[in-house]
Amino acid sequence: MSGASDTTTRRPELSERTLSVQDLPDNDLHSERMELSMGPQHPATHGVLQCKLVLDGEKVISLDPVVGYLHRGKEKHAEAMTYQQFFTLTDRLDYLQPLANEVGWALAVEKLAKIEVPARAQAIRTIICEFMRLSAHLVWAGIGGVDTGAVSMFMYAFRDREALFDLLDDLTGLRTNQEYLRIGGVGADLSPELVEKMKRWVADFPKHVDEFELLLTGNKIFYDRMRGVGTITAQQAIDLGVTGPCLRACGVGVDLRRARPYLIYSQLEFDVPVGTRGDAYDRYLVRIEEMRQSARILKQLLDALPAGDWIAKDWKNVLPPKGRVYTSMEEMIHQFKTVTEWCPPKGEVYVATEAANGELGYYLVSAGRSHPYRVKIRAPSFVNLQALRPMTVGGYFSDVVAVIASLHFIMGECDR
Repeated sequence: MSGASDTTTRRPELSERTLSVQDLPDNDLHSERMELSMGPQHPATHGVLQCKLVLDGEKVISLDPVVGYLHRGKEKHAEAMTYQQFFTLTDRLDYLQPLANEVGWALAVEKLAKIEVPARAQAIRTIICEFMRLSAHLVWAGIGGVDTGAVSMFMYAFRDREALFDLLDDLTGLRTNQEYLRIGGVGADLSPELVEKMKRWVADFPKHVDEFELLLTGNKIFYDRMRGVGTITAQQAIDLGVTGPCLRACGVGVDLRRARPYLIYSQLEFDVPVGTRGDAYDRYLVRIEEMRQSARILKQLLDALPAGDWIAKDWKNVLPPKGRVYTSMEEMIHQFKTVTEWCPPKGEVYVATEAANGELGYYLVSAGRSHPYRVKIRAPSFVNLQALRPMTVGGYFSDVVAVIASLHFIMGECDR
């Protein structure tokens, strides 16, 4: 398809806002325009997304994404829950990286309450964030391969994701939706045995990324499906508020781990991969390199994991250790009051982290009560989805699937 679009006999680009059928040259073949609904029950829309398309033959004249089918009102739920209780709902935002969502919420609450987190807890959180990035990118690689005809990629990517889930199971006791973060730290320490398992996984992973590239990077069919497809400029991406790999593929090297460092990212060495064309293929290349850089970050963290506490010993603001809760009535009462009555001071904060799909932000307003007065979540999937129309208009209908795969939005996060 993409080869045909490069020929000298290519028909002019169409835009519903600027051209009508009557404006086309007499010798330009066209068909009756067709309105087509793709989704919300469609495997290639990556969730309950509806795309309302207008087609002229195989050409996309317009595309309107329709969201809201998965809306669950999480921001309003937060306003009726305590700060610790809301961790369980952050897991259900981008459910491919649940613990990274928890980290962002913990950072916002801690900034509001001015709680200092120990160095070891910050290092464990950073490890979690990079494992979550790999978890999300592996799903993108596997499902994106299926969407573009490279079905074998699914098996390779999910092989590594299953092994990663085994590590998370050892850490938290659950495979998904772990609710492992705590205000002031994390729910449990990393054992020496688990650290060694993680080191072995990280040591093997770069070779597996090489396998991914052997399958896809030089594959002519995959290349033709992705190169020059879904292109937007850097200025378009900035105007639309696009962040994450989709923005960096346009040549804008903004990564919050570098631009506004949090946790211990300022102490780590890693590169920020940047594309040049802003097309689906560059979005693929950026995410592939991000997986290599995440493995590089994890190696540094696991080789030099600081000693110390894994949760702050600020017992007025932090849950007591479970061992003490189970053996002391006073500690049981303390935990109950901390969960149900703990109140941060009045104020408002905004904290953003570099999630797998871009800037994940939490805006939090406290009225000095046990539950937030207002919560607003900046979901990168929701914002990035705005780019779907300019990426697809003027292209072919068959390219819509490849563009959706390259955006890698998660509808649980988009609809919130």
